[in-house]
Amino acid sequence: MDLGKGLRDILRKISGKPYIDESEVKLLIKEIQKILISSDVNIKLVFELSKRIEKNALDKEKMKELSLKEHVIKVVYDELVALMGREYAPRLDKHRILVCGLFGSGKTTSIGKLAYYYKTKGMSVALVGADCDRPAAKEQLEQLASQAGVNYYTEKEEKSSIRIVENALKKLKEEIIVVDSAGRSAFDEGLSEELKKMYEIIQPEEVYLVVSADIGQIAGKQTEAFKNAVPISGVIVTKLEGSGKGGGALSAVAAADTKIAFIGVGEKLKDFEIYNSDRFVGKLLGMPDIKGLMEKIKEIGTEQDLKVIEGDKFTIKTFYEQLKAAKKMGPLGNVLGMMGISDIPKEIVQQNEGKLKIYESIINSMTEEEREDALLLKRNMSRIERIAKGAGTTSEEVRGFLSQFEKINKIFGKFKNDRGFRKKVEKMMQGGNFKLPM
Repeated sequence: MDLGKGLRDILRKISGKPYIDESEVKLLIKEIQKILISSDVNIKLVFELSKRIEKNALDKEKMKELSLKEHVIKVVYDELVALMGREYAPRLDKHRILVCGLFGSGKTTSIGKLAYYYKTKGMSVALVGADCDRPAAKEQLEQLASQAGVNYYTEKEEKSSIRIVENALKKLKEEIIVVDSAGRSAFDEGLSEELKKMYEIIQPEEVYLVVSADIGQIAGKQTEAFKNAVPISGVIVTKLEGSGKGGGALSAVAAADTKIAFIGVGEKLKDFEIYNSDRFVGKLLGMPDIKGLMEKIKEIGTEQDLKVIEGDKFTIKTFYEQLKAAKKMGPLGNVLGMMGISDIPKEIVQQNEGKLKIYESIINSMTEEEREDALLLKRNMSRIERIAKGAGTTSEEVRGFLSQFEKINKIFGKFKNDRGFRKKVEKMMQGGNFKLPM
């Protein structure tokens, strides 16, 4: 089950009620319990969270200027932030990094993303391929280093990870040196001893453990096991964009008293974010992350206006402009999430560049009147055939585009018309100590 969608649905029920009382709060807590447990969050953590929500939600002294509904939403937000861990601030000085993790966790790909992250910060980076256990690990890391534009060192025929690391450290002079350690299908004594030796040789300032979100609360046990071998400074959680167990993984790592350092949110090198629980929970609950959006805009150097459309009318023209602008900034679902627009159909979010190019041609073949009023095209075969011919595509493709537009238009209309919830969020953002991810 989608944790974010489940939580948003629960809060919509509360925000839509004219009045709520203690019984409604308890019902809300039961629904939150169900969605968290189905997302593989540890049962003990869920019930501890439930007790805190009930206690704080009904504490009249803490309500201040908020209504009970507003106060309850605030409490849910605050407690989820606490459950999902603290924010992380990676160091940006010269240092060495050791990365560890089991097979299938996304360790090698995460190292490539780390390299790209530090490269974009203006630092010189070198990767060391010292995973001698997984076939093709050295070759994969070499390709990622090339994509990231950073230096790479390995010894392809060498079977000793220790010797590779010793030789690498003698030759590399970069500011950031990232070492890929040996992997295993499970944590065992052999891996533990090798990591300890590598730690002694490298003397890293940072040790990152990579875990996959799809293992859920097992991430906590993995973290504990690796911590017994080497001092883990942060965990990188991968595959969050496609896992229903992400909440379980994040909360389990936090419960193991370890910081989540970065999260993987896509397949590309740039699909990598510093973890911030305020923003993560805000996205789950469908709250706009304006600060994150502005940082993205600044990062890519664009002045495109990506704010949620202020007008009451959503047209084909504005639909395409928003998609095209957001696409430059990373995975479309993440960007729309920052804008506070959630639950967009997956087929819309996952459109590839080729499909968007076809859509652009279709839109360019429309008259200005048609772009402003999609109803002109509904069941009008002559217009559809004319557009298809002008775009060099088929009538079926044009109808497919119109179908996609209608789906997102319905979502947009629902979002725009849910004024009660939006007003409550705005009020909470302005009052008391409630701080959304801004």
